[in-house]
Amino acid sequence: MSPVSEREQVAIALGERSYRILIGRGLLADPAAWDDVPSSSQALIVTNTTVAPLYAQKLARAIASRHKQVRVVELPDGEEHKNWQVLNRIFDELLAAGCDRKTVVYALGGGVVGDMAGFAAACYMRGVPFVQVPTTLLAQVDSSVGGKTAINHPLGKNMVGAFYQPRVVVCDLDTLSTLPPREFSAGLAEVIKYGPIADMAFLEWIEKNLAGLVARDPVLLAHAVRRSCEIKAAVVGVDERESGLRAILNFGHTFGHAIEAGLGYGKWLHGEAVACGMVMASHLSQRLRLVDAAFVERLTRIIRDAKLPVLAPALGAQRFLELMRLDKKAEAGEIRFIVIDRPGSASMRPAPDALVREVIEHCSATG
Repeated sequence: MSPVSEREQVAIALGERSYRILIGRGLLADPAAWDDVPSSSQALIVTNTTVAPLYAQKLARAIASRHKQVRVVELPDGEEHKNWQVLNRIFDELLAAGCDRKTVVYALGGGVVGDMAGFAAACYMRGVPFVQVPTTLLAQVDSSVGGKTAINHPLGKNMVGAFYQPRVVVCDLDTLSTLPPREFSAGLAEVIKYGPIADMAFLEWIEKNLAGLVARDPVLLAHAVRRSCEIKAAVVGVDERESGLRAILNFGHTFGHAIEAGLGYGKWLHGEAVACGMVMASHLSQRLRLVDAAFVERLTRIIRDAKLPVLAPALGAQRFLELMRLDKKAEAGEIRFIVIDRPGSASMRPAPDALVREVIEHCSATG
């Protein structure tokens, strides 16, 4: 593990859509961090009511030299607001201000803000430049990278959206200091995810340094964010639109999205649902004879020690199956899961309903 430098970067290689992820401290207020952003007459910072008082004006000052006018729109905070009605507030602001197709949209916040601002940028005038400025751990290591944008539908998470890449991702590690403990732990779920699917040495490092990560040690956090982004960058560079390899990044998400939709968006945080989903997916991998019980126990212990749930809510197996059939990876009603083929390698495959029911019943609060 290398020491924290003033600024580190990870490249996303996508031809003409390539961009950089900048990682470091103090980036938000540094005008040089925005060199990859095109100048324009107008810019819109999309944020939420929690993040705006903390960072909106700092960002506005940093980008003031690049835009003649910088506007801010504050959305309500929470997954339950990731819908058409709230998305329209962004369009209302853009249209009311007479924003043109060179207007730059900045997504300042967590995954919900990033997904919504990116989707709005993809749609407005058929596409305007946008920049990801993630302020949560989950967004820095996962949702801000790779160009997935979306809103939720009552029947399924992220079912309405587009692939649309940002011009740059600026991860200011200082913003993690203001995260509530529950939000921070939710972000650790997406960090942990990268180990089982791609890099067991990274999982071993997480296991060894988990107490320090939970305590938000800046050196450890810098490495966790950088390595997570490196793994995701490698996957996205090969499969931008999730036609194959990129699906492995959804380890735990099929079960997790069902938990979110089944409980009602916002009841569990996304990272909490993914954490529990990883436990369930690892049990499914074991029942498919791909990994042993020791692997499942180890991953479950790491997730629990990260202060994340390992027991699913009692939605019932039938409800789980109904919701998972709406997953974007499903084909012709057949649910396909990301499973661990062997520690450090994952793939997508179907599983018999009877086996999935066993997993749900074993891993649920009533199991």
